[in-house]
Amino acid sequence: MTQPELRTPVQAPSNAAYAAARTLSDGQAKPLGALGDLETLAAWVASCQGTCPPRQLDDVRVVVFAGDHGVAADGVSAYPAAITPAMVYGIAGGHAGVSALAAANNVTVSIYDLGVAVDVPDLPAEISRFKVRRSSGPIHLADALTRAEVELALEAGDTIAGEQIADGAQLLISGDLGIGNTTIAAALIAASLGVPAPAVTGRGTGIDEGTLVHKTALVKAALARAGERVADPVERLAALGAADFAAAVGFISGAARRGVPVLLDGVIAASEALVAEDYAPGTKAWLQAGHRSTEPGQALALDRLDLSPLVDFSMRLGEGSGAVLAVPMVRSAVAALTGIAQLSDLT
Repeated sequence: MTQPELRTPVQAPSNAAYAAARTLSDGQAKPLGALGDLETLAAWVASCQGTCPPRQLDDVRVVVFAGDHGVAADGVSAYPAAITPAMVYGIAGGHAGVSALAAANNVTVSIYDLGVAVDVPDLPAEISRFKVRRSSGPIHLADALTRAEVELALEAGDTIAGEQIADGAQLLISGDLGIGNTTIAAALIAASLGVPAPAVTGRGTGIDEGTLVHKTALVKAALARAGERVADPVERLAALGAADFAAAVGFISGAARRGVPVLLDGVIAASEALVAEDYAPGTKAWLQAGHRSTEPGQALALDRLDLSPLVDFSMRLGEGSGAVLAVPMVRSAVAALTGIAQLSDLT
C-alpha cells in the first residue's frame, strides 16, 4: 500500500484566547450561556486570532475554484458541461448567485480556472493564472489527474491562500464551480471515510431517480478502480479528484497553516476539507461549516470533522453561496463578545 504523503501538522488555534473569550462571555450582562452557540463561535474566532477580545471580521473573501470533470460526459448532471464556462463569466462579471449574496454581506469574490474544459482568454489573465489542464479524467474509467498535476494544483491553492492573507483577508471561503462536481465530492467523501457510494451520492443539480442510480454506480466503479491508493490523500485526489478540488485542498490547508480560519460551503468544500485534514493534520480546527447542504455526503463529512452548520436554508447552489449567508452569524458572534458590557460594570 502507498504510504500517505503528509505536510507538517498544522498548529492549533490558541487555547488561552479561547478560554479568555469564554470567561469574558460568562461575565457579560446576560444570563450565563444565554447566547448559546454564538458564544462558542465567538470563542473560536478569538482562538483563531490568538487574542481576546477578537477583532471584527471586516475582510472576508470567497475564492471560487472552477473546473470541469470528465465524469460529466456520462450523464451525472441535469445540466451540460457548457454551463461551467458560462458561469465563470457570470462570477467574473459579478452577476452570479454568490456575487449577489456576497455584495449584500460585504464579502468579496474572486474566481480561478483550474480545469475548465475551454479557455477564457477574454477574461482577466489572473483568472487562468494557475490553470492545470482542461477538464479531468472520467474517474470511473481513469485517473482524474497525474500526481504531478495534483501537486501543481495543491501548490496553486496554497499560493492563492497566501496572497489573499497577505492582502488582508481575515476569513476565507472556498467556493466551487463545475458540472459533475458533486460526483467527485461523493467519491472523495466515500474514499476518505470508507463508506459505500449510496451513502454519499445525492441528486446534485436535481437529477431524477434513474440518473441518481446511474451516478451512484459510477461512484462505486470509481472507488473500486482506485482501490487502496486512496489511503494517500495526494493519490486520492489523483484517482478521484480534479484540479479545482486539489487547489481548494491546498487553499484550505494553506489558510490553516497561516492561522486564518475558513468557512466551508456545502458538500464540495466538505469533501475538500476531509482531504485537507488528511493532507495537513490539524486543519479542521481552523474550520467552521457555513451551511447545511442537501447532499447526503456533507453530513457524514461534517460529522467526521466535528462541525455543525451555522445556517440551514436547504441550499444546493455551490459557489460558496451558503457559507456567505453564515458570515453575519460569525460577525454577530464577535459583536456580541465585544459589545456587551460586563455585569460587574453595571452593578
